[in-house]
Amino acid sequence: MKKFLAAVLAAMMLFSFAACGGGGGKEEGTIKVGILGPHTGDLAVYGLAVRYGAEMYFNKVNEAGGVNGKKVELVVYDDQGDSTMAVTGFTSLVDSGIVALVGEVTTGNCRAVVDEAYPINMPMVTASATATSITYDEDTKTVFTNVFRTCFIDAYQGSKMADFAFNELGAKTAAVFYLSGDDYTQGLAQAFVDKCVENGMSVVAQEAFSSGDVDFNAQLTKIMKAAPDVVFLPNYYEDDGMIVTQARKLGLTCTLLGGDGWAGIEKYASAEDLEGCFYASAYAAGSTPELKAFEDEFKAKYGEDYLNTFAATAYDAAMVVCAGLEAAEKSGAEVGSDEYKKAVIEGIRTGSGSVKGLTSPSGYSFDEFNNPEKDVVIITLKDGVPTYHMNY
Repeated sequence: MKKFLAAVLAAMMLFSFAACGGGGGKEEGTIKVGILGPHTGDLAVYGLAVRYGAEMYFNKVNEAGGVNGKKVELVVYDDQGDSTMAVTGFTSLVDSGIVALVGEVTTGNCRAVVDEAYPINMPMVTASATATSITYDEDTKTVFTNVFRTCFIDAYQGSKMADFAFNELGAKTAAVFYLSGDDYTQGLAQAFVDKCVENGMSVVAQEAFSSGDVDFNAQLTKIMKAAPDVVFLPNYYEDDGMIVTQARKLGLTCTLLGGDGWAGIEKYASAEDLEGCFYASAYAAGSTPELKAFEDEFKAKYGEDYLNTFAATAYDAAMVVCAGLEAAEKSGAEVGSDEYKKAVIEGIRTGSGSVKGLTSPSGYSFDEFNNPEKDVVIITLKDGVPTYHMNY
């Protein structure tokens, strides 16, 4: 009996050690990478797009033999769109032994995770969090050197859409209607307003709404009275779908503009109401052979519900992470060590130029704040279908 108990205890200790996943999965010859975001709830259209897009690329890497012969083991956590759960999820992923993270997805949640990831120098690549504060703290003048992104920043998008309205649409006046208290929406709104002023446009109305609002008629009536040439709606697809519908019902006929949060809006407003609207995006569906192949494969594996901009930028995020992993493996550092994570970060910064991404086919370069430098794609809605308009 004593021998039996000793054997059981030894087996339990061995199981416990293996389950800890120490060293980033080194014992199993794997490299653990986390995927964190909302996979259920209202924001799942973004979270699952990111998850599935990243999984597609990591699976291809594994099918080709992995990174330096080691398979990438994905550890996935659903934070349900809640910032507290995002932090809890990140802690859980770190405890599981990840050496890099794809995520977080939404700006607010990502910023909460950055506060946890920066002190431990965990490499992060977000495909969708666009606020400037994700990689740079203006108050402390701190660059979060471990955090990168494959999407545009809010200021870049907002500025580009103001330029587009002025230079391409000939707009002289503009209005903005945004979600109050949200980093993403306020970041886009402020950049749009600033660029309008710089261009000599008049911003004739600035209105806000609160989270959970479903009746926007009061604010839209004020905007209508101001008679702008364009209205910028820098919000997420669900809110802006309702806003577009109510605006058209009221009789607001001017051109409506959006940011990349509009991805998927065609499911939340009619084709008639969306006709002639424009929004910023990182890619145009089917515009290159590589994108067409990606979209066909994505549809075959996951269907069409989560095929949007962030599926493509997440695929790119996984490519960028793998560039970092390859550099870390070449460095000879132990998987999961501080040296390994440093090597991943340096590999992302210096090795991503060779990453021919879906949304950056000329390779990824990052500015001093770890933001990508690449074209914005302008999408228009035709017969309810998001359609490529131009690179800008």
